[in-house]
Amino acid sequence: MNQADYRKLVSGRSTGLSAAFLRLLLRIPACAYWLVVRLRNIFYDRGLFKARRAGAAVISIGNITAGGAGKTPLVIWLCNRLSRSHECAILTRGYKTPAGDGLRHRQGPLLDEPAILAESCPDAKVVVNPDRVAGAAEAVGFGAEVLIMDDGFQHRRLARDLDIVAIDATMPFGFGKMLPAGLLREPVAALKRADAVVITRSDQVADAELAKIEKTIRHIKANIAIARSIHAPLCAIDSDANEISIEKLKGKKIFAFCGIGNPDTFFNTITNLGANILGSRIFDDHHHYTDSCLAEISKQAERVGAELAMTTQKDWTKWPQPSRRLAPILATEKRPAFAYLAVEIRFQAGEDKLTDLIEDTLTDRISRK
Repeated sequence: MNQADYRKLVSGRSTGLSAAFLRLLLRIPACAYWLVVRLRNIFYDRGLFKARRAGAAVISIGNITAGGAGKTPLVIWLCNRLSRSHECAILTRGYKTPAGDGLRHRQGPLLDEPAILAESCPDAKVVVNPDRVAGAAEAVGFGAEVLIMDDGFQHRRLARDLDIVAIDATMPFGFGKMLPAGLLREPVAALKRADAVVITRSDQVADAELAKIEKTIRHIKANIAIARSIHAPLCAIDSDANEISIEKLKGKKIFAFCGIGNPDTFFNTITNLGANILGSRIFDDHHHYTDSCLAEISKQAERVGAELAMTTQKDWTKWPQPSRRLAPILATEKRPAFAYLAVEIRFQAGEDKLTDLIEDTLTDRISRK
């Protein structure tokens, strides 16, 4: 079952007896998973499992659902903000990226989110290591005083000074069920551990829905800091590194494709720009592209009469170098050019409270060193 079909199943959009039976079956491993997560959190909360302190301030950015919460732009925003006054390092597990290459990120074969982080945060080191405690020790060893732990909410072995959780407004609570019956990595009640929540893609739902999300969060933790953000498009960048302005994307005929956790948000963003999506292709999250895959996308884009085959920056980093060289060749008079949509996080509300919390935490932590 591919990712799109799985989401239809667990969301309830797939109907019929077979779908209902599958959802019932998925509750069995979901209950087992819930029990494991629950026991693990109890052991950490009661000190039976020990969290290790790093010799630097640690800020974690994570989520409670599987895939697509929009953490990466938030990590980039935080890192670039703090790098003005602190030596920063980003700790990431680096999905399908060899451990250790993060310290050599300008030569190492970084893929996926680590590649975006390395490119977007030039003043920070990107440490790739599934063992967050070991990664923190590496970062402290070369002088980092602030560690930003990407996807760190569930990685409790490394103690943190601040927990920021990203919640996607379009799919906030993983259909209310634990994996694999839903998309929750932890029960929603785990937000009690968080110090702040950033509701991402808040422009893609109605204000009433945002208010409902905030009410749910405050019911769990009344005094938590809550901010609202959007993934603001900056421009499109083609395979020759040419920028295509947002204005020029209006009315453009697009073939959209991606392999991310929540593909609908990408398609909605393109539509909201005023572009016309004539066709689309969804791959599983973390899909890695091949020459033949890109050639097929090019043919599909040509078939529907698209002017541009557009993807996300995350997908763009997963093209091997031969495929990147192939992209301009595939763009002919008939076939469209390839491009990715560059975005950045912008806050609609709550940024001041969030930044004050971050600064107060760092001031307190660094003064105690």
